[in-house]
Amino acid sequence: MLVIASPGDPAVVPKQVSAMKEPTLKPSRPSFSSGPCAKRPGWSPAALESAFVGRSHRSAPGKARLAEVIDRTRALLGIPADYRLGIVPASDTGAVEMMLWSVLGARGVDMMAWESFGATWVTDVVKQLKLNDARVLTAEYGSLPDLRTVDCDRDVVFTWNGTTSGVCVPNGDWIKDDRQGLTICDATSAVFAMPLPWHKLDAVTWSWQKVLGGEAAHGMLALSPRAVARLESYTPPWPLPKIFRLTKGGKLNEDIFKGSTINTPSMLCVEDALDSLRWAQSAGGLAGTIERSRRNLAVIRSWVERTSWVEFLAKDPATISCTSICLSIVTEWFQKLPVEARAAAVKKLAGLLDQRGVAHDIASYAEAPPGLRIWGGATVEAADLEALTPWLDWAYAEVEQALRAG
Repeated sequence: MLVIASPGDPAVVPKQVSAMKEPTLKPSRPSFSSGPCAKRPGWSPAALESAFVGRSHRSAPGKARLAEVIDRTRALLGIPADYRLGIVPASDTGAVEMMLWSVLGARGVDMMAWESFGATWVTDVVKQLKLNDARVLTAEYGSLPDLRTVDCDRDVVFTWNGTTSGVCVPNGDWIKDDRQGLTICDATSAVFAMPLPWHKLDAVTWSWQKVLGGEAAHGMLALSPRAVARLESYTPPWPLPKIFRLTKGGKLNEDIFKGSTINTPSMLCVEDALDSLRWAQSAGGLAGTIERSRRNLAVIRSWVERTSWVEFLAKDPATISCTSICLSIVTEWFQKLPVEARAAAVKKLAGLLDQRGVAHDIASYAEAPPGLRIWGGATVEAADLEALTPWLDWAYAEVEQALRAG
């Protein structure tokens, strides 16, 4: 997170600030939001012309479109053949909460949180489900909990990539192959950009609106055979609303994983998802989208290495996200200023870039520390990030100069 602020004690403000000339080259696409994210290169509303609208999604052609999303996704991600994959309501949030409400309580659970979304799942389990045997493993923004302390014979709930912190787990080596518990992984800002060890993950959730730049409101849920077995053998003691019900008569509702959604989907969003999946295939499939995201991180990394005032928020280089790229200002006098003043200055910095059509929506998530997030997922072009970095230097200098004059 890019942490800056307006002055509190004038004594900490530098006496001299060098003005910078405003850059002239702008990113061709200024969309760097971390969700909904940039559309795929070349996208236009014409991509939706074939959308199956005005007809029931339960008709054979409608279900065929939904099944195509499932089939294309499975093939692109290399999801094992014995895993179920379905489209569920309420985006990634709905997919995660569907699993929390449906399978937790059968055994103790380790909840991991190092940013705001992980903290949300902790709140669900501790304050809403009120599970007695819930162990919470936390870390400050920029760090991970100690993965060696995770007990995989309990259920484990975690985010693969901290969307609001820019910190991801480096790999799945810490997850036991012979675990007794289920691993429930929120992978919404990791899937299609980071390799996932499917055999170590029992329930994986994401939405179309992150790495594929799709539209909101729909979630994806992948279930291992172990997760299916839990669903069919365990009945939670609390009532489940309709949109959370994955079983029928004690058995998995297989229709959900064949294109029959629990509630009515937007066929415009479905068409957009199909367009994104076709683009991902044309971009080299999973290897291609991962490489695009890594290339984008490399652009920002190169800039950070030659820039004295900025560093990655992630403390361990192995945990730096290639999608939700978060930065910190390391200038001493900025660090001494109050957090409220830093937040105000970040808002001003982001506003300067927004007003000039250079970068939209790059202020930090509302619940995160004040800062900037730069989305580096596969739908972003590396050339646009190259064009953005001089503007970041310019906006920083502008804010610093304003604070000095303040």
